Amino acid sequence: MYGSNRAGDDAERTAFRKTEKKYKLYYENSKSTKKKKQPKQVDLSEVLDFKSISESFNQNGELPPGVVHVNCGLDRPIFGLENRPGFYFIPGALTLDEQCTWIRESLTNFPQPPNRTNHNVIYGPISNLFVAAKEGKVFVEEERSDNGLDSEPSASVSNGDSHRWKFYEEDIALSRGKTCKTVPASVLLRKLRWSTLGLQFDWSNRNYAVSLPHNKIPNALCRLAKRMAEPAMPIGEEFRPEAAIVNYFGSGDTLGGHLDDMEADWSKPIVSMSFGCKAIFLLGGKSRQDEPLAMFLRSGDVVLMAGEARECFHGVPRIFTDEENAEITPLELRFSDEDDRCFLDYIRTSRININIRQVL
Repeated sequence: MYGSNRAGDDAERTAFRKTEKKYKLYYENSKSTKKKKQPKQVDLSEVLDFKSISESFNQNGELPPGVVHVNCGLDRPIFGLENRPGFYFIPGALTLDEQCTWIRESLTNFPQPPNRTNHNVIYGPISNLFVAAKEGKVFVEEERSDNGLDSEPSASVSNGDSHRWKFYEEDIALSRGKTCKTVPASVLLRKLRWSTLGLQFDWSNRNYAVSLPHNKIPNALCRLAKRMAEPAMPIGEEFRPEAAIVNYFGSGDTLGGHLDDMEADWSKPIVSMSFGCKAIFLLGGKSRQDEPLAMFLRSGDVVLMAGEARECFHGVPRIFTDEENAEITPLELRFSDEDDRCFLDYIRTSRININIRQVL
């Protein structure tokens, strides 16, 4: 992502790339193969912390330079940035119940066909991936002429050629592993990077393919997005949720600096909701040469980007999966039941982002 490590690289990087590199996860060099790799220490002193800003504002009304309080009638403080019109940060906007609900939905229902995921290109549409991972199933590729394995598959997909993939119990899949390609469902789940709701985004052509079949954004999520979008909406207008992209981050994953510029009306906000491990979010300017601001994103935070802020490069160079910095204790306590163990195991080392858009 960052090119080579030649000595002159730093001089050639944009300001945005340099800041990405500053906060990206790197490990200390260790000569011992037995010793667990330790993350390199990162200076976080310049990262904006809206949780602390909100606490200070509630106590004494004070704000750091460049941060403004937005009066919009919601029951919690909302903050903006003087030099980034159209950007809004709502710390702790989502209740713990709401966070747990959308974590569950993001893992079980949102990747379900006909919604598309990053796996479609290789495997076609995959049904019940999270359940298969929970049950220790294995994805097996077979020739269509093959009569199949001895056990009835739990799910299957066709990728349009002479092969098809099916989930099988691990012991049966292993018995055919020498003649068939296999991949554990747990590995596929960890390699899930995005899923799409509502109008489907065509990544190859960078536009919305309105003709593709899709599941509508759930009504409860639409209502939540409309309520969260209110501070950034033009007076008298209501946000219309028409498409959503769900991003899945694991340890070491990043989202490079980019613009969300495929929607027709940039005056309408993108509503971005964070779940799981804490992350660093970078908000730059209209050029990659503009030095970005870094800020923490925690589970339950909501960010709105509308108007001029839609023209600003932004990205996620780091998520924190270590116990000290992840800050997911409330989620761990809520997911403590045995039935929720699979969600807890996932979210302990992951971040989920749901960003909702008005397309037309």
